[in-house]
Amino acid sequence: MDGGGPYNPRTVEEVFRDFKGRRAGMIKALTTDVEEFYQQCDPEKENLCLYGFPSEQWEVNLPAEEVPPELPEPALGINFARDGMQEKDWLSLVAVHSDAWLLAVSFYFGARFGFDKADRKRLFNMINDLPTIFEVVTGTAKKQVKEKSSNSNHGSNKSKSNHKRGSESVTANKFIKSAEKDEFPGGLEMDEEDDEEHGETLCGACGENYASDEFWICCDICEKWFHGKCVKITPARAEHIKQYKCPSCSNKRSRP
Repeated sequence: MDGGGPYNPRTVEEVFRDFKGRRAGMIKALTTDVEEFYQQCDPEKENLCLYGFPSEQWEVNLPAEEVPPELPEPALGINFARDGMQEKDWLSLVAVHSDAWLLAVSFYFGARFGFDKADRKRLFNMINDLPTIFEVVTGTAKKQVKEKSSNSNHGSNKSKSNHKRGSESVTANKFIKSAEKDEFPGGLEMDEEDDEEHGETLCGACGENYASDEFWICCDICEKWFHGKCVKITPARAEHIKQYKCPSCSNKRSRP
């Protein structure tokens, strides 16, 4: 279940890259690709698992047949609970088990290739700097950012959409396009507090932090921010969107 042949990262940096790739794939399954993921988790099928691969892809499949498996296995039978609870609760449950699996795989590599105490601590700290899949899926990570910056944030959280880059102004409250030197209307430079707030903003699709040279868009329904590239929205296309709905909100519908 490796999606591309045997792959054995041997250093802390390689294991962390492996972790990030698998994590990104699983986040896609539970956010931007959630409709496809939901359909693949048919309760009528056998025990199914959600796999993430270093290539940032995901797959719903049967568990490995060999015992013991080459790598630790994800939670078994995620499809059976799909129709027994609300969709958001089911996705949260899958997210929690996915977080546990990612840690298991990373520290399996660590044990296999003889990481010492310092290496294990460094690996954990690198992993711990990223929000968990559960935090991304439930929006907890964004709430934590809001709470952290609430004392210094005197305006609306969407005030960052007022930034301009040269002649390219950002229209509507849901868009953001930053440059090396952002300015507010009137020529006032963006202060350090706002810059820190932007840096703590997390993409609702990939879970990565805000970067000053990237285009972002905010969903008008769930108010999560996304990299334009993650949701396939360009600045030009965004100019013509009156109300933006992210893939997850667009796919939401009442379940039987």
